[in-house]
Amino acid sequence: MTSLAAHIDHTLLRPDATRAEISTLCAEARQFGFATVCVPPFFVRQAAAELTGTAVGICTVIGFPLGYAMPTVKAIEAERALHDGATELDMVLNVAAFKSGEEAACAEEMAALATICHEAGTILKVIIETALLTEAEIIRAGQMAAAAGADFVKTSTGFASRGASVDDIRILRAYLPAQTRIKASGGIRTRAQAEALLAAGADRLGCSASVAIVTSPSESPLAAPDASAAPSAY
Repeated sequence: MTSLAAHIDHTLLRPDATRAEISTLCAEARQFGFATVCVPPFFVRQAAAELTGTAVGICTVIGFPLGYAMPTVKAIEAERALHDGATELDMVLNVAAFKSGEEAACAEEMAALATICHEAGTILKVIIETALLTEAEIIRAGQMAAAAGADFVKTSTGFASRGASVDDIRILRAYLPAQTRIKASGGIRTRAQAEALLAAGADRLGCSASVAIVTSPSESPLAAPDASAAPSAY
C-alpha cells in the first residue's frame, strides 16, 4: 500500500471544495503516505500549514483547467502559489495556442514557468490534455514540454472528455527523454487502473479516489480496464 501511495497526488479540485474537505484530504495524505495533496490555489496556504513537518508535498494547478490564460497571469499565479507553500505546480498547456500553430509562444510560456519553479527548488508538471490532441500532437506537445524544462508531462486535467489512458502513457514514455517523468490523471478509479498506468510508464498518478485505490487488493495490471473510460475531475 505504501509503495503505491507514494506515486499518488491525492487530489481535490472540484469547484465546490470546502476547507473542511481540504483538511480531510490532508489527514488522509498523512495517514496513507501520498506523494502530495493537489489542491486549488485558494487552499495552498491551508494545506501547507496542515502538512508542515510531514513528507507530503503541496501541489496546485496553474491556468487550470483550460490553459489559455495569458502567460503573465500564469506567472503571477505560479509565484503566489510558491509563496503560499506549493512545492509542485501543474500548469495547463495553452492548447488553443498549440492548436493554432503558435509553438514558440507555448515553449516560451512553459520555459518561463520552469524557471520560476526551478529557481524556487520546486517541480513543474505540464498538463497537455491528451483528450484534445492527436497522437502526433501528444508526442510533439510532450517533447516541447520536456525541452522547456518541465519535470513531468501530465496527461489530463480531468475536466475534458476523457482522462488518462494506457496508450497515452506508452506513447509519451516512448518519445520523452528518460529524465522527464509522466503523470497520469483523470478517471483513475480502481487499483487495477492505477497499476496498469504505472506499468505502462507513469511515475505519478493524480487521483481523487486515492484511498479506495490504495486500500483495494492488488490486481494484475494486464487485466486492468482502460483509465480513459469516463471523464472526471481527477
